[in-house]
Amino acid sequence: MSLSSIVPDSLRGASLRQHVAAHPLTATGLAISCLAILLLFFAGLYDVITGHDSTTMRYALWGGFAGFALTTAGAIPGFFLKTLPQKIEDSLLGLAAGMMLAASSFSLILPGLAAGDVITGNALLGALTVVFGMALGVMLMLGMDEFTPHEHAHTGTFGPEARRLSRIWLFVLAIALHNLPEGMAIGVSFAQGDLQVGIPLTSAIAMQDIPEGLAVVMALRSVGYTPLKSVCIASITGLLEPLGSVIGLTLSSGLAIAYPVGLGLAAGAMIFVVSNEVIPETHRNGNQRFATIGLVLGFALMMTLDTVLG
Repeated sequence: MSLSSIVPDSLRGASLRQHVAAHPLTATGLAISCLAILLLFFAGLYDVITGHDSTTMRYALWGGFAGFALTTAGAIPGFFLKTLPQKIEDSLLGLAAGMMLAASSFSLILPGLAAGDVITGNALLGALTVVFGMALGVMLMLGMDEFTPHEHAHTGTFGPEARRLSRIWLFVLAIALHNLPEGMAIGVSFAQGDLQVGIPLTSAIAMQDIPEGLAVVMALRSVGYTPLKSVCIASITGLLEPLGSVIGLTLSSGLAIAYPVGLGLAAGAMIFVVSNEVIPETHRNGNQRFATIGLVLGFALMMTLDTVLG
């Protein structure tokens, strides 16, 4: 079932216009970020079509499918588990959050700063290039969060027309908001064919997809979905990671400056997801100490992986 099949065009358009009017700054930021991303994407698409090394595309796709596979692997135990102690669930999400934060820092921001310095010939300009990319990522996620109808298990529905969509679609869209920037980060990390950037980041994202996949399944089961449907939803949404990896690779493969911008964009998007979605969820049930310990362990694990693999 699609949005167009249940909402008349006139009503849907009116609702969207009202939502834009109510959130003009967010709408403007989303438009700016989408325009910038499209420009980078089409510049990179030309490069990919006319002579980009196919090896980097394979790396990006394999990385994206690794995220999909481990999301599925993490979701499967949820088929057999009726419940998961809340402390364990919050600790696992904290672990995933820590790995995402460390991956953003060590595998995205630091390589972005180094690349920006080399390309611009100035450390400050290189840093500002990465900051610009981070701003695009934050504006993109702010806009997607505001204008994509979705639902979180415990905090309700968000976005225009959310009440007109079935809950299953709202959950799918909520999970998509998490998985797409992760896939983009994988693709961007392989844009220069540098395995010392791509492998640690892909390893971190794929590993944190395991507890994230389990947490998603348990959240879906807690609101009444069957075990099979819950596992299938979590697994299918993992396919957004290889899709995101292709998008990330393409938008950062054209202009030289697109690489540090793309790294910053992926980092900004991931940090936004961690701060806006994951950490508040782990602190909602009074288990913030367990979640924080998980976050520190995840950060330390990713830092170690980056040191060993990078």
